[in-house]
Amino acid sequence: MRVPVDWLREYVAVPAGATGHDIAAALVRVGLEEEGLHTGGVTGPLVVGRVLTRVEEPQKNGRTINWCQVDVGAANGTGEPQGIVCGAHNFEEGDLVPVILPGGVLTTPHGPMEVGARKTYGHVSAGMICSERELGLGDDHDGIIVLTRRFAGDEDLLARCVPGADAIPLLGLDRETVEVNVTPDRGYCFSVRGIAREYSHATGAELSDPVLDLAAAAPAASATGYPVELVDEAPIRGRAGCDRFAARVVRGLDVTAPSPAWMRARLTEAGMRPISLAVDVTNYVMLGLGQPLHAYDLATLGERIVVRRARPGERLTTLDDVDRALDPEDLLITDGGETPIGIAGVMGGATTEVSGTTTDVLLEAAHFDPVTVARTARRHRLPSEASRRFERGVDPQLPPAALQLAVDLLVRYGGGVAGDEVTDVGSVAPPAAVTMPVSFPSRVVGVDYDDATVTGVLEQIGCSVGRDGDVLTVTPPSWRPDLDTAEDLVEEVARIHGYEEIPSVLPTPPGGSGLTHPQRVRRTVANLLAAQGLSEVWGDPFVGEGRMAALGLDVAAETARTVRLANPLSDEEPWLRTSVVSTMVDALRRNVARGAKDVGLFELGLVVALDAPQAAAPTEDVGIRPTEETLAAILGAVPPQPRHLGILLAGDRDRAGWWGEGRRADTHDVLELVRSVAEALAVDVVLTPDDPMPWHPGRCARVTLADGTPVGHAGELHPKVVSALGLPARTVGAELDLDALTRAAEVRPRARPLATHPMAQSDVALVVAAPVPAAAVREALVAGGGELLEAVQLFDVYEGDQVGPGNKSLAYRLTFRSPERTLTTDEVSAMRDAAVASAADAVGAVQRA
Repeated sequence: MRVPVDWLREYVAVPAGATGHDIAAALVRVGLEEEGLHTGGVTGPLVVGRVLTRVEEPQKNGRTINWCQVDVGAANGTGEPQGIVCGAHNFEEGDLVPVILPGGVLTTPHGPMEVGARKTYGHVSAGMICSERELGLGDDHDGIIVLTRRFAGDEDLLARCVPGADAIPLLGLDRETVEVNVTPDRGYCFSVRGIAREYSHATGAELSDPVLDLAAAAPAASATGYPVELVDEAPIRGRAGCDRFAARVVRGLDVTAPSPAWMRARLTEAGMRPISLAVDVTNYVMLGLGQPLHAYDLATLGERIVVRRARPGERLTTLDDVDRALDPEDLLITDGGETPIGIAGVMGGATTEVSGTTTDVLLEAAHFDPVTVARTARRHRLPSEASRRFERGVDPQLPPAALQLAVDLLVRYGGGVAGDEVTDVGSVAPPAAVTMPVSFPSRVVGVDYDDATVTGVLEQIGCSVGRDGDVLTVTPPSWRPDLDTAEDLVEEVARIHGYEEIPSVLPTPPGGSGLTHPQRVRRTVANLLAAQGLSEVWGDPFVGEGRMAALGLDVAAETARTVRLANPLSDEEPWLRTSVVSTMVDALRRNVARGAKDVGLFELGLVVALDAPQAAAPTEDVGIRPTEETLAAILGAVPPQPRHLGILLAGDRDRAGWWGEGRRADTHDVLELVRSVAEALAVDVVLTPDDPMPWHPGRCARVTLADGTPVGHAGELHPKVVSALGLPARTVGAELDLDALTRAAEVRPRARPLATHPMAQSDVALVVAAPVPAAAVREALVAGGGELLEAVQLFDVYEGDQVGPGNKSLAYRLTFRSPERTLTTDEVSAMRDAAVASAADAVGAVQRA
């Protein structure tokens, strides 16, 4: 919200010397964050000039320029007329215009632009005659500003328009505008009136609320008022879409009359573009008081207005010339209950728009349900200044005062006459009272607020406060619909009394067991991988069918395992991911594109893993707590979301340097990382060959627990996947079900006493068929080696003539140890033979001679 400081002074007693910075600092103290301070975009000499001569000079390019002699008084230091080239044609000799002289600087969208004397079109142009857009006063760039027309009717400003006079204060370019960020619960601050109230709270300055006088001057509803009927057959949350509709008529209006210069200036400073008198007046009232208004061409309306919900199949062309299909939840303004002429609280329709031939207007000031307006604005992707205010809550007592101000302005500047037709229908429910112990703010905030401070603050913000013993009954003001709980009142006490009064006290942490087991697992894994040189990343968990296909997955099967978002951030990625690696590839690709050749990434993230179609979750209206049955159904509809660990390696694992060449990351590196993770969690895992997509067949291992529980896969990505996703060649990775590892790690390993007796080792070479994995041979040796087998280590692999074609020799070192005594040679030989026999039975191993 942009608030011109001069406008703010009309609502609250801002000290004469207070700057925009001072005002912003005061507003910050009551929770309104400063967004910026704005002044005119001109520095240097901008003066009033009188056009003495204007000579049109056609150019070869077909353009006609004006060679002007402009009297700028003594501003140029010589008193001589200034020669200026101007391309506009909307002025005549004798007109007063703003002139920026050499040395002045204009602020443009591309940065500051210094004006100098330069040769152009055969003349030396010493300055520039300025348009609205060049001075930051508006969007008009078709012609230059003619001060005699701009200030028509304002004798004071016209008297100050003499050649050489400083034009910066004349045009308001020296005025400051404070921009603040308004939070969703403070809708009343979307007005100068609301900001003035907050400034009064922050500084104690006297508030001058014009609504009081305007409401007193507003006439009561009359029997001749324009007929309005409120019909809502489908209220949301049990609240009617419109609970108050007020209207006034102005006849004989000259809609072509210009808006006064001061009003156009204030609208521009507040960030709105002046359009026409009727539109400018409604916008001015909205910005000043916070009540959105709408003007209808009375001649286009029928006998009555009916406010109702949309019917199936209805359409409306709104003021932005867009034909919109209406939803049954949309609240409409209709002509006679049949033809839609506006979307309530969002935007009017094109058929009743005030045009250049309009003479009689109907002004609307209504109070609409915030939820209805918010849903409609989002449904149609049609945010507007009106909807922004209605969806945050508008004071339902404002309509008569706002209409009175609008009527006064239209009559004064448009020559109209206020009609006798005054409409005010509907019934607004009074604000609900809130009960609160007077000591509650002290208990919640931790500051000792005395009773007088609590009641004083609540009355200061407009509440009426009653007391029964130690309990306060607080009725919020009409402009604060956000105050509906005791906690809301506590926040107001802390805010107005001063956040800076709340001490910074470090709380004493409660005793406990520290991290949970899953948290310890995640921290252990993250620390381990980071120590191995990998970087942790986080990616959006959204994928599209194109990504599933690029990974070589069955799209139909994948979409059956996940859920589709009802309102995705991107229509191309509407599904929740079923694997972490599917989205990690974006981070890998981005890093490689930015010059990182050797990359190691890991992510701990959630995925969706549906085993069967999921039931749809029930919904409830906003603001109503669901029943226990509904909550249970909602929780039951949440899909399973296990946490996975994803790893990706690309480029060199061992980097090159003066010490020698590097070594490219391969399947063995990622398998080693998987084993390291399992070892850190004291979990035994088994690696066996596998070939599912997106992994390379023959270079992928299936990871399971010792009991066969699947954990994931690790290996090299399939070449087709690498090509489709634009990844570095031979990229390797892994995806593990971290929840499965977490459950397995819950079994705490028991420490064994250190062995004091010597170990005994025996080597054995076994010949097996080439396809037999070494892990299967090792598993068979362990199974037959007995309890005293301490370790099995593969130390040699041989394939050649000595073992025959299609075979390979695997040499293992078996380590035996007894915790009680030294083993004999015969005992070791017997255990070795039992292990070899087990391998022979399991995989057909033959001991090599």
